Amino acid sequence: MEMFDWRDQELVEFSEKLKALGHPLRLCMIRGLVECGGCNVKKIQTCTEVPQSTISQHLDKLKNAGIIAGERKGNEVIYRVIDPDIKKLLECMFS
Repeated sequence: MEMFDWRDQELVEFSEKLKALGHPLRLCMIRGLVECGGCNVKKIQTCTEVPQSTISQHLDKLKNAGIIAGERKGNEVIYRVIDPDIKKLLECMFS
């Protein structure tokens, strides 16, 4: 592999994750999920003052990027950041 192989699969995958973080609301949501250890849509909605439908659309984008996962607990789903590289990135950005 050459030193500057921009087609490297690892770089391609990480750039897709960075694209998913490229919206201020999604970045805010991820930061909040890391700080609180996880929460449900209602808490995210209350904290951001954004409609539930909008929150759900952004959560889907983050899930599809492999950054978060939801775990059902009774009637609610708790979302958590599951990507360790994204957690490290946020620590660097916001510490």
